[in-house]
Amino acid sequence: MRNVLAVARRELSAYFNSPVAYIVIVTFLAVAGWMYFSTLFLFGRADMRPFFQPSPFSPAMLLVILAPAITMRLIAEERKSGTIELLLTMPMQDWEIIFGKFLAALALVAVGLLLTFAYPLTVSSLGELDWGPVIAGYVGMLLFAASLLAIGVLCSTVTENQIVAFIVAFLVSGFLYYVYWLRFFVPPLLSPIFEFLSVSFHLDNLSRGVIDSRDVVYYLSLTFGALLLATQALGRRHA
Repeated sequence: MRNVLAVARRELSAYFNSPVAYIVIVTFLAVAGWMYFSTLFLFGRADMRPFFQPSPFSPAMLLVILAPAITMRLIAEERKSGTIELLLTMPMQDWEIIFGKFLAALALVAVGLLLTFAYPLTVSSLGELDWGPVIAGYVGMLLFAASLLAIGVLCSTVTENQIVAFIVAFLVSGFLYYVYWLRFFVPPLLSPIFEFLSVSFHLDNLSRGVIDSRDVVYYLSLTFGALLLATQALGRRHA
């Protein structure tokens, strides 16, 4: 675990020593805040669910774009520059490298989500706010982000081109996000399959304020599954 944290600290420092972290956080705060508060007064009640609830245009959709942007360089850049060879010769295992880089990306997103806590505080000053769904919503957003970041790490591991890594991760994440609404256009027999595959369906459940173990298991399975594949892909470089 010490090696994982060392890699995570290295990557997190790289984020904040460059404009990347600040661009990501400011963009997320500004656009997500505009998306949420522009509709808040239309509902006429103190409710944070629109912030967490997935839709074709919502703060959750921002993460479908930002997650690939955050992760595209993590392994691909090291492979292109050749520094991955040096990293692989260090006394650490492949999974420690992958998990360390993933944790750094997750920490960056967590900082952005933490700063949005100003939104429910503001809303609570306007009316009575039910904090149960708010906490469940943040748990859901963090699990949702973790799964997208894991997919991004996997895509960054299998190519040395950052742009290719971004495009593939965006397409995969976008498919898993929008497949939720495709269920309306398929036979009823296939609809439950589309729902289960969708990251949006499980986030929608959590945004209602109920932390269901099935949704948590789905996100954890997707996250660790993608990280396991990334570890195997990295291991093939020096097998």
